[in-house]
Amino acid sequence: METQQRTYPAGVTSWVDLEQPDLGATQAFYGGLFGWQFEVVGGGEYVIARLDGRDAAGLGEGDGSAWTTYVAVDDADATTARVAAAGGTVVEPVGVVGAAGRMAVVEDPAGARFRLWEAGHRLGAQVTNAPGSWNFSDLHGVDADTVERFYADVFGWVVTDVGFGRMIRRPGYGDHVAATVDPGIHERQAGVSVPDGFADAIGWIVARDPEESPHWHVTFTVADRDAAAADVVRLGGTVLASDDTDWTRTARVRDPQGAQTTLSQFSPPSG
Repeated sequence: METQQRTYPAGVTSWVDLEQPDLGATQAFYGGLFGWQFEVVGGGEYVIARLDGRDAAGLGEGDGSAWTTYVAVDDADATTARVAAAGGTVVEPVGVVGAAGRMAVVEDPAGARFRLWEAGHRLGAQVTNAPGSWNFSDLHGVDADTVERFYADVFGWVVTDVGFGRMIRRPGYGDHVAATVDPGIHERQAGVSVPDGFADAIGWIVARDPEESPHWHVTFTVADRDAAAADVVRLGGTVLASDDTDWTRTARVRDPQGAQTTLSQFSPPSG
């Protein structure tokens, strides 16, 4: 039976990509780290990274040095208008990316940059949360009070302090996932100690670090944090920090061209 494609309702983070000057080196590093395979699109300046045949992320040729997070929208023009009205900035207006979709580059009031994606035939990441794939995008380096109203006005997000962090939810997303690609999500989460509404979670607002500039930080799932960190070093990257919590073992890393990301191993409490 053919696997149903994953779709993303408006207001849900849907894709991540990275543009760097040496696209070949980017592919070599992340292909070696995550086991990705690549399909060249866009005249050779962009590739779709695949994990077991499913779209995982994008890699492109450009001057950037940071991972970018995309948020799905039904109407990119209307959403850019809401961004501006809510105090954000439209950095690049809506443009057409062939048959793939329509895109705009925007910033929230704190200066954290992200992209809007009105999907054509590229619907978004088709594999998530599995080792070697995108886990979450979290908002770093911002004062939560500055941005919560902005995201609520633009996307309908609800931010909840759950004790160990501020969880970002897009209400109804869990029901969408249950009706499409994961019918057991609600029952599965009912059996573990996760915050109420976790099925709707699309990310977190991380406690502000004065040394960090506002940005959307991308985390990838790995099967073994220590093994993945060793691979980062073997491939020419740098391990910047590591952390263990009740639920995860993480490493923040920098690739050879300067982009940072977090590798996260899910390690729930035993018993």
